[in-house]
Amino acid sequence: MLGKLSLDAFMHDSLIIVFANVIMIGTGLAIAAAITYYGKWGYLYREWLTTVDHKKIGIMYIIFALIFLLRAFIDAAMVRAQQAAIGAGAEEGYLHASHFAELFTGHGTMMIFFMAMPFLIGLMNIAIPTQIGARDVSFPFLNSLSFWLTAAAGALVMVSLLVGQFSTAGWTGYPPYSALPYSPSAGVDYWIWALQISGISTTLTGVNFLVTILKKRAPGMTLMRMPMFVWTALCTNILMVLSFPALTVVLALLALDRSFGFHFFTGDMGGDQMMYINMFWIWGHPEVYILVLPAFGVFSEITATYCNKRLFGYTSMVWATMAIAFLSFTVWVHHFFTMGQDSTRNAAFGIATMIIAIPTGVKIYDWMWTMFRGRIEFKLPMLWLLGFLITFTMGGMSGVLLAIPGADFKMHNSLFLVAHFHNVLVPGTMFGLLAGFYYWFPKSFGFTLNEKWGRHSFWGWLIGFYVAFVPLYMLGIMGMPRRMVTYDNPSWGIWLIIAAIGALIVAYGIFAMFMQIYVSVRDREQNRDVTGDPWGGRTLEWSTSSPPPEYNFAIIPTVTDRDPFLDMKIRGTAYARPEKYEDIHMPNSTPDGVIIAGFAFIFGFGFVWSIWWLAALAALGIIATVIVRGCRDDHGFHIPAEEVKRIEDARYDQLKASGVFERIKHIKDFGDDRTGVPVDKMSNANL
Repeated sequence: MLGKLSLDAFMHDSLIIVFANVIMIGTGLAIAAAITYYGKWGYLYREWLTTVDHKKIGIMYIIFALIFLLRAFIDAAMVRAQQAAIGAGAEEGYLHASHFAELFTGHGTMMIFFMAMPFLIGLMNIAIPTQIGARDVSFPFLNSLSFWLTAAAGALVMVSLLVGQFSTAGWTGYPPYSALPYSPSAGVDYWIWALQISGISTTLTGVNFLVTILKKRAPGMTLMRMPMFVWTALCTNILMVLSFPALTVVLALLALDRSFGFHFFTGDMGGDQMMYINMFWIWGHPEVYILVLPAFGVFSEITATYCNKRLFGYTSMVWATMAIAFLSFTVWVHHFFTMGQDSTRNAAFGIATMIIAIPTGVKIYDWMWTMFRGRIEFKLPMLWLLGFLITFTMGGMSGVLLAIPGADFKMHNSLFLVAHFHNVLVPGTMFGLLAGFYYWFPKSFGFTLNEKWGRHSFWGWLIGFYVAFVPLYMLGIMGMPRRMVTYDNPSWGIWLIIAAIGALIVAYGIFAMFMQIYVSVRDREQNRDVTGDPWGGRTLEWSTSSPPPEYNFAIIPTVTDRDPFLDMKIRGTAYARPEKYEDIHMPNSTPDGVIIAGFAFIFGFGFVWSIWWLAALAALGIIATVIVRGCRDDHGFHIPAEEVKRIEDARYDQLKASGVFERIKHIKDFGDDRTGVPVDKMSNANL
């Protein structure tokens, strides 16, 4: 009746795992007790669990991502500690080989699927509807469902720590390692169904935001007037829609192999293991740019804002973004140059890999020329940008080296490769996400983040990155393979000890980030944003209050420039009030997303442990919930014009008291009002 599930699944021979389970369960119980003590279950249900408001969903995505950032970093730190311990003289370290394999598999899986992806989708939820002048996304319920499916997938990963174990086959899950004869435990099945549910969620998100950007832009916002973050999000969502179905199919085929004895990826009965690798990387390399492109959009927004200039080369930036999106589907073979292709095929994909560096270089030069002769304000996001430019360029150059098939034969599966992709994704994704987190935080919560602790976090991340990963380049050149639980080459030890010290420095950066949040919440009244525009912004989200009202815009704005809010400041219409307000239609909250996601979790758990009756009941539950929702008339609700007027009048009075109207009077051109220097006193070159 319980399939493969038995009491043995709850037994763990590692005290580390037992301790982790105690912490996880204890934390969950403490949070539940606190909610009960303060009587917040009703508030939590009404305002968060059932919400379809894109702003709240974005906040939940980012909270979810920060939780998995902690979990994934702990896994990585344990890997570094194991290898450093051997370098310091311990013969076997402190981890069993299977636990070590779980750690590096979990780290890669969680950082990509459950940290980076939710973080960037959270930023898209917070910024995009308000940047394009919309009141919500095109499909609010689908947005809620997407988040809760992601949460269900994350829950499967967390449950694997308590019941059974996680995969030991690496985050890519290559056969034959992931085949049933070589991974008979439930770990690979947890991996399959966590990624399957998460991947479906991401595909739905891609469809939702693609339609939102194409169909819900404010009047006058043509494609070439969209903010660069919206452009990068548009290309990112196209990549999501086109690439994630490949992952969904390949995981379904692997599940059939493991659960029902099929032979898609086995070494006999007509199976083809290389088919898995091709299908995985047809998703996998576009995924790299799904992670990087939104960060590029963040850097474009903050460069223009904090340099007090229009973004240099806007048109070239747009074309470079589209070129990267297109070329990302032409380079997947460089992930397996060593796996049997002929030299002509390898050369073709090597050249394509080098070509994709060209539009990326265009973006770097555009950011640099935007900074040139600008009135730069070195706020925290600008530090993240500068750290990114130097570090990402170094990672890109190592990537061009690996694009040479002959060099890749030497470096493949070594720590040089590990250093390279961290050298691209840490600055190219993490730095951009943290810059966007600081930049849009006041828009979500109504107060700014603490600058001092933010700078501590930046230097921890930047210095820690170099100390942790430059040694891995050296070790790769010295011939050290990745994923080694033990080794007997004494010359590697010192480099691995240095890398572990780098991980400790990064740990300080993460600690400082959470301290930044704590101190900011504690001092929120001192850092309150009463204008909605703390940075002197140029795009439409800064024309709303912080945080925006449920409806975002009382009157949908008309756009006449690609820096629409700054254009309104120049023309004196930034805070103009209409003659009258109208009722505003909004979607109703619904628990259906939570219910479907709950059934999806049960379905995945049933498949993991071959509890077929449980999986079948969960599938019926999903279908029944969808049918009931489809048969239910849900016309939303209206916010009365009188209520809208009351909210907008209160905001106008607050703006007047803050002096914002006087502060923007001097703006005559596409400069900015943060320094208080009249635009006509500045040289045209600085504009």
